[in-house]
Amino acid sequence: MKKITIDFELNEIQTLSGDGVASSYALDTEEGFNKVANAYLRAGWDNKYVYSFMWMGRPIIQLPDDVMRIQEIIYQVKPDIILEIGVAHGGSLIFYASLLKAMGRGRVIGVDIKIREQNRKSIEAHEMYAYITLVEGNSIDPVTFDKVSHLIKKGERVMVLLDGKHTYEHVLRELEIYAPLISINSYIVAMDGIQRDLVGAPRSEADWAWNNSANAAEEFVRQNPQYIIDNIKPIFNEGNITKAVTYWPSGYIKKIS
Repeated sequence: MKKITIDFELNEIQTLSGDGVASSYALDTEEGFNKVANAYLRAGWDNKYVYSFMWMGRPIIQLPDDVMRIQEIIYQVKPDIILEIGVAHGGSLIFYASLLKAMGRGRVIGVDIKIREQNRKSIEAHEMYAYITLVEGNSIDPVTFDKVSHLIKKGERVMVLLDGKHTYEHVLRELEIYAPLISINSYIVAMDGIQRDLVGAPRSEADWAWNNSANAAEEFVRQNPQYIIDNIKPIFNEGNITKAVTYWPSGYIKKIS
């Protein structure tokens, strides 16, 4: 999409594609909403919108839509372990820990190749830290995996979230290593596949068209039929919208057997 115009008097969004094709969509239709949502995602990236949110005092750096969607998935799965790769400021760890506390079960494991000292101190001082274990190391290093796997007891229901390095090769390797840990009907989530839709945007790279976590997720599922891409839709929905607004396209990988 090369250009969009929102006309509230006509109640429509008008688009002009890169090859010069003009189209219009009513704002009160799913098609119109999806065009606006795509513009929202791109403008949000350009303005670092996700860097403006916190959870219980720690920066979370997630799209609010994704936060709301995943909390309901967590409630449905009811994991004993949420393993998150990629710690950053710790807001996501705190978020998941608070959900598990509210549910009266489980704990969180956070893995990062390097946990900044100030972030570590803030996480360890937080009231949710009793539900969190931090592991420092490269996620695809066998030593790191061995540390993580020893923290999981036999029979525990596991959910894995990949929010570290988002390159195709790295995420595909993480999926190969960590997907066997998840339980049937649970998920391993390859986050930030939105990169493939952001080529040409500020802070993007030309190779993101292929070098991204969404492509890695789709390739992993092609190679492993016991997993599927679960394109998450609203569980409760009294509106028109069936497609989630997300930074994680093709990200929810469900184990079905």
